[in-house]
Amino acid sequence: MAITFSDLHTEAGLKSLDEFLSGKAYISGDHLTKDDVKVYAAVLEKPGSHFPNASKWYSCVSSHLAKSFPGKAVGVSLGCQAAPVEAAPKEVKEAAPAGDDDDDLDLFGDETEEEKKAAEEREASVKASSKKKESGKSSVLLDVKPWDDETDMKKLEEAVRSVEMPGLLWGASKLAPVGYGIKKLQIMMTIVDDLVSVDSVIEEHLTAEPISEYVQSCDIVAFNKI
Repeated sequence: MAITFSDLHTEAGLKSLDEFLSGKAYISGDHLTKDDVKVYAAVLEKPGSHFPNASKWYSCVSSHLAKSFPGKAVGVSLGCQAAPVEAAPKEVKEAAPAGDDDDDLDLFGDETEEEKKAAEEREASVKASSKKKESGKSSVLLDVKPWDDETDMKKLEEAVRSVEMPGLLWGASKLAPVGYGIKKLQIMMTIVDDLVSVDSVIEEHLTAEPISEYVQSCDIVAFNKI
């Protein structure tokens, strides 16, 4: 949904613009776009010091426009009321890809195929980044039981910790009594959910050869998202 600025020639209109620009350098995104030019055209003069955000933005846009229009200005006055100006929300694509030379910025031309392609690539990059951030971690507590009381528990733990793969980190461990002189290994592990399957770790590694020489069974005691 577009954002509407109105009465930018009044104190109330400039206050609304100043509040919108709080924490922002431009109207849409991180680069100068046509939205900035449209709003700039509706502001009759540079906002005063009591509108710091709008004043800083106005000077920035003026600097960009000066590069595109190097001729000397004599100044004009506008007596009519400024019409409401619509500005796209922050998520709208920038008119030009990051890294373009400001001197080559076409303020009034149509978006080129190169610009469209760059915008699509940026969107894809943002989506990929968001997907990565959504990949969570889990903390898992395992009970690893030996075959009998003659099983070397030190070697059993070494065998368990020998299982290595991306996204798997072994943590603290301790021996806990089971009965009849038999002890089990309780060990923590942290996994990246998208990279490691606990079931696969147990079935394909901990209870498979050669570790099965020491391990009789392995159970999940606790499974918590981090």
